[in-house]
Formats: sequence, structure tokens, C-alpha cells
Amino acid sequence: MDKQEISKIIENVVSGLYSSTVPKDKKDNHINTRDKVIRVAVGSDHGGFEMKEVLKSYLKSLGYRVTDVGTDSKESVDYPDYAVKVARKVASGECERGVMIDGAGIGSSMTCNKVKGIRAALCYDLKTIKNSREHNNANILTLGGPLHTNDEICEMVKVWLETRFEGGRHWPRVNKIMALEKS
Repeated sequence: MDKQEISKIIENVVSGLYSSTVPKDKKDNHINTRDKVIRVAVGSDHGGFEMKEVLKSYLKSLGYRVTDVGTDSKESVDYPDYAVKVARKVASGECERGVMIDGAGIGSSMTCNKVKGIRAALCYDLKTIKNSREHNNANILTLGGPLHTNDEICEMVKVWLETRFEGGRHWPRVNKIMALEKS
């Protein structure tokens, strides 16, 4: 048996153990329990505020526990103040994943990636959404709110939360990314 087969067996056992601890009334929800993604931190600047509010309601309707780190209005704010709050919720383990929405998603991605343990990905379509999870094991998604419709954002985030990291050949690459924090 090679390492990949052993990893798959361990993954299946752990997934099975976890799913048996999920209450019966929650098993049919749309949340990703195989990766233990239940708690999601969301944040935005003023440009992404309305989209964050829509997304927050949508995620709650799917059964996720949402932690909103702000902002709380369309009044002008600085996106790094909220991006770092999302990143810290994920880095601390308080939330398994995070979503940050600003005007373009670029600045928030840069900010989040300054926090140790974070792999934030700026995505703009379903292909980049899936790649960020399958290949890079991204734990924060940054988006440009005004660049998408409400439906597009909700679909993108849902797919991102449900997409599993493939592991295998991608682990050494992710480990190289994370090793940069030590240098």
C-alpha cells in the first residue's frame, strides 16, 4: 500500500467518525461536514457590505454558523481592518474558513495572507474557486463584491465551502507555501 492509499483510508475513517457525531437533524443540511466546515467568518468593507449581508443570510440558511466581523454599514472603512479580523478567526481555529468581500478582493487577499496559517485566495469564477480548494487548500476566500451578482457570490461561496482539498501530490506544494512563514 502506498502513502496515498493509506491517506485515503485514514481520511475515510476520520470522516466516518465525524459524521457519526453530527446530530441526525443536521446530517441532511448542505454544510460540508466531511471537512468539518461548520463555522465561517465573514467580513467586508463598505463596498462589500450589502453583499456580505446577503451571503450571511444564505450561509445561515444552509446551516453554517456565521461569525460576522463587520463592517456594519456602507460608511467608508479600511478593508485591512476587517480582512485581518477574518484571518485571525480562521488562524485561531475559531472558524474553519473565512470569506472577505471588498471592492476587488485584491487588497483583502494581500492582508489575509500576512497572518500566519492563512492561505487566502482571490477567486473570480467557479474554476478558480475549485482550484483554490482542491490544489491549494485555501482557508479564506476573498471576493470583489461589486464584480458579481448576489446569486453568483452565493454559488461561488457554497461551492468553495463544499470543495475538498485533494491532498496527494498537492501536499508538498502547500507545505512549501506554509514553510515560507518560518523563513
